[in-house]
Amino acid sequence: MTAQTPLIVVLTELRKTVRALAFTVCLATLVIFFLTPRLLQVVQAHLSDKLYFFAVAEPFLAHVKLALFGAVYGLIPWIMTVFWRAMAKPFKVKGLEVFFFVLFTCLLFYAGTLFCYFITLPFGVKFLLGFGSEQLRPVISVSKFVNFTTIFILAFGVVFELPIFMVFLAKVGVCSRQFFAKHRRVAMLIIAVLAALLTPTPDIVNMLLMGGPLYLLYEAGIIILMVMRIK
Repeated sequence: MTAQTPLIVVLTELRKTVRALAFTVCLATLVIFFLTPRLLQVVQAHLSDKLYFFAVAEPFLAHVKLALFGAVYGLIPWIMTVFWRAMAKPFKVKGLEVFFFVLFTCLLFYAGTLFCYFITLPFGVKFLLGFGSEQLRPVISVSKFVNFTTIFILAFGVVFELPIFMVFLAKVGVCSRQFFAKHRRVAMLIIAVLAALLTPTPDIVNMLLMGGPLYLLYEAGIIILMVMRIK
């Protein structure tokens, strides 16, 4: 039997649980759907203006998106467990190490989303709405606002995972600490591209609000590797 590539092994392991995970996400979305009026108030907390809709189905679809966001957000521990178990098999990562990868991945994800909700999102919303005037009144679509906030929050949760993935890549021998330290300029370019792709609006302010913390996390990853004495 020929040896399988790590990617094939990871995809094979993910396939074993993807149906159960998809079913659970759908079920959780259905349950959370009935809580979305309250969830919408939480998402709208940083917006002083009212939300409007411009199509008959728009409010319903906005609530469905919020319910899906809530389901994914709440199921992150299980999602990360499935992901790291699949990643562990081809790279021979041990059980206790998998636990710590899952733990810190979840902590970093939730830290990123909270950082976005309490710090970045209010500033971004205030800045963008600051361009309004007597002649330019904001009329904000509920669907587009839900898209903006949920994508922004989830994107911050994802990018805050950077240090843990740097540790993983160094630990399994894919990239060394010296590699990360040597290619800071390349990292800055990639971070700028990621910030442009992941932010829901193309303005430079939101890109900086994501790119700045992401580069700091990159440097934090290098420091963590030094502390852990992983070369």
